[in-house]
Amino acid sequence: MKVSITDYEDYLYDHYKTHGIDTSLFMKLVEEVGEVAEVLNKRDGRKASDSEDLKSQLANELVDVIHYAFAIASLNQINLNDVILEKDKKASIKYHHERNLEQFLLER
Repeated sequence: MKVSITDYEDYLYDHYKTHGIDTSLFMKLVEEVGEVAEVLNKRDGRKASDSEDLKSQLANELVDVIHYAFAIASLNQINLNDVILEKDKKASIKYHHERNLEQFLLER
């Protein structure tokens, strides 16, 4: 099953609309970014690591980062699909990319 950005935003809005507070969600986001950093430090040998499945841990921590970022966007009625396309177009121009995300998707 594939999940669209809109589906995920709608799901998170439904989940957090009555008790989601931007600042507490942001604090969770920061915490999760720190956990991503910890896994990357272990992977790159800057921090001790037992025989852990670092790839799986990294995947899970990245999903947590996405969860909280999307939840904050959803509670603020930000359509990430549109913003991602718009921001990518600007970055493509600024950094002289061969094509932008919208072009990539149309070519597929």
